[in-house]
Amino acid sequence: MDIKIEPMELDSIEKVLEISELSFPIPWSRKSFEQELSNVFANYFVAKSNDEVIGYGGMWIIIDEGHITNIAVHPKYRNQGVGDKILSKMIATCNEKKVIAMTLEVRSSNLAAQKLYSKYGFISEGIRKKYYEDNGEDAIIMWKRW
Repeated sequence: MDIKIEPMELDSIEKVLEISELSFPIPWSRKSFEQELSNVFANYFVAKSNDEVIGYGGMWIIIDEGHITNIAVHPKYRNQGVGDKILSKMIATCNEKKVIAMTLEVRSSNLAAQKLYSKYGFISEGIRKKYYEDNGEDAIIMWKRW
């Protein structure tokens, strides 16, 4: 499968919303994504195959740190390296912008995501107890430092 990673644009939001709804118990709203696209700290990307949006990822870069806000892949394209390519692009963007560390929160039950982040050098450094509003699940705080 040929996958291209491109900056997210307004015309991608419909498909991004669909993926968000299929991926998260509390999906982001259209307004949230639209605000992120005009946020000077935000860097959002979409993964495309044959011009169809099949995944997305976003992060904020503030001074010299990147904070991943979300990465999601449409269920029918999971386990095919899409998330890998999105995360790789995010790390490359951080390198270009002289970021020295990246962080994120991930559900303690999301072992697939934790495995992906670990593959790229993210290390578990803490827990946010009852972080997720939908079920009170803990979040694992992961960091990657250069």
